[in-house]
Amino acid sequence: MLCAIQPNRHRKQNNKMKKNIVIALALASTFALGFGFKTITTKQTKNNTSMKKVTGIGGIFFKCKDTNKMKEWYKTHLGIDAGQYGANFEWRQEEDQNKKGSTAWNTFAETTKYFEPSTKDFMINYRVADLEALVVELKKEGVTIVDKIETYDYGKFVHIVDMEGNKIQLWEPKD
Repeated sequence: MLCAIQPNRHRKQNNKMKKNIVIALALASTFALGFGFKTITTKQTKNNTSMKKVTGIGGIFFKCKDTNKMKEWYKTHLGIDAGQYGANFEWRQEEDQNKKGSTAWNTFAETTKYFEPSTKDFMINYRVADLEALVVELKKEGVTIVDKIETYDYGKFVHIVDMEGNKIQLWEPKD
């Protein structure tokens, strides 16, 4: 009788082991397929949004009651020597240390209309790599574009408004 039980026990153990192996293979396959799918979709997403939108801060501008006194205060206390067009902080670009970049800082009269349609007392200028392509994309996304792209010797500019009404200046510099 012992002999008859042993083959059944071995058969049950073999079936249980086969079942465990099948489950382990199914789990491993599911994990591998999930990982592969994630990798594929992540690469597709990265390819679809490969355009670098903002590359840095191009400038910070704010309203004040007396621009000359404010500039003098910043010069005296923080060493920011701002002329008629403000201060310009030069730096080197991370990707290519031979290329210079700059960030502007300037005050505006509290009565300026330049920040309109925003009612805020500040405006940030963001540096961008491809302004024309970005404007096309922003229009598709429903972002308010305030004006047309203007081109100067030092780059291209356009203004947009964020979801809280802050006017933002986008700048594609000619570094």
